[in-house]
Amino acid sequence: MTEFQSIQHRIAEYSPDPSPDEYFEEGYEVLRQCRAEAQAVLIAPYPVEPPEATSSTSGDSEKRQLQRIIVDSSARRFQSKKIYLRAVAGVRWSNARNSILQSGKPLQQQAVLLQQASANLHAVGMNLPSLQIVTDNFLLKELAAVTDTRIYNDFWQTDSEAGYWLQDDPPLATLLDWIRFHPA
Repeated sequence: MTEFQSIQHRIAEYSPDPSPDEYFEEGYEVLRQCRAEAQAVLIAPYPVEPPEATSSTSGDSEKRQLQRIIVDSSARRFQSKKIYLRAVAGVRWSNARNSILQSGKPLQQQAVLLQQASANLHAVGMNLPSLQIVTDNFLLKELAAVTDTRIYNDFWQTDSEAGYWLQDDPPLATLLDWIRFHPA
């Protein structure tokens, strides 16, 4: 829970203020998208399950409810971490872009560096508006590295190292199904 809260606070801190000319640059688009997604995860209600018509024991019902809570909280943590990693890539892009533009290099060299980054970003097939000349090389690589398996394995490793009980943690497929059927 603490990690989820920490991630959400960090994402909220990423509030770029691009000029009107830069507003639709990919890195800024990524940051705005991340903020919106993080807010959606926070405000999404817990999907309450209707009471069962069958007569099951109170213990069974409580166990199922606890399992649903664990899956929901794990899915929110997973989603937030994925959003956070994408936001970090956007912040690094912004910082690198500002560094390139303020480096004092001739405009032609700046344009070449930014165009190379643009080509790399589009090679991944990001569904973002067209780019003129505005990204940096590592945005593509960082966004491509934000995979479901990587995030899940990172959580498993850190939780394991921290000595957390992992027996009731849902598998990745369960998390992805939960997210698909309970969109934020």
